[in-house]
Parts: sequence; structure tokens; C-alpha cells
Amino acid sequence: MSSPETYLAAFLCGGLLCLLGQVLIDRTRLTPARILVVYVVAGVVLGAVGLYQPLVDHCGAGATVPLTGFGYNLALGVSKAVAEEGLLGILTGGVTAAAGGIAAAVFFGNLIALLFRSKPKG
Repeated sequence: MSSPETYLAAFLCGGLLCLLGQVLIDRTRLTPARILVVYVVAGVVLGAVGLYQPLVDHCGAGATVPLTGFGYNLALGVSKAVAEEGLLGILTGGVTAAAGGIAAAVFFGNLIALLFRSKPKG
């Protein structure tokens, strides 16, 4: 069972990641798409060098749900697949590890597109 400290750590970690993203949007010329890419790549790099796992252990979903967690999941999947399958794991590991999230995004994106009409801006 989770303690209130675990919930607080998850909330603060996820909130700080969102705060950092908002600061980057407001204070830099980076587009939101580039910031998303930076977050995913940061998760991959931090996961590959072993720095993201302690954050996941301490913050739980506050570290795994944001896009940095997606990058971490990709890196974890690749390292596991390389250990099991060799070099072929470089190509298959990330997609295999993230398949559930990717499938959910495609399914719910299509479902929303079917249920609602898009409107032009302005």
C-alpha cells in the first residue's frame, strides 16, 4: 500500500517536470514539439546511464507518466532486448516495451476523432 509520502513525491516530481516544460515554453524560443522531443530524449539518456531508475523508485508514476518516463521505458526496453536477443534488440526493444502505450494512444486518438468534429482555429 502506498503512503502519503509516495503520493506527495509523485505529485511533486510530475509537477516539477510540467513546470520545467512550461518555463521552457514561456522563456525560450523552443516550440512545444521540440520540448516534447527533448523530454523523451532526456528520459532515454537518463535511463541509459542509470540515473532515472532512482527517480522512478522514489516518485513512481510522477516519473513514469510524463514523456521523460516514455523515453526511460524505451531505453529500458532496448537494454532488456539487447541482453536477451543481441543486436536485434536495438531495433525491437523500445517498440516492444512501449507497445501498450502506443496502442492506447492510437486507439483513443481514433476514437476521439470518430466521436467529435474538429473545428478550425479562430
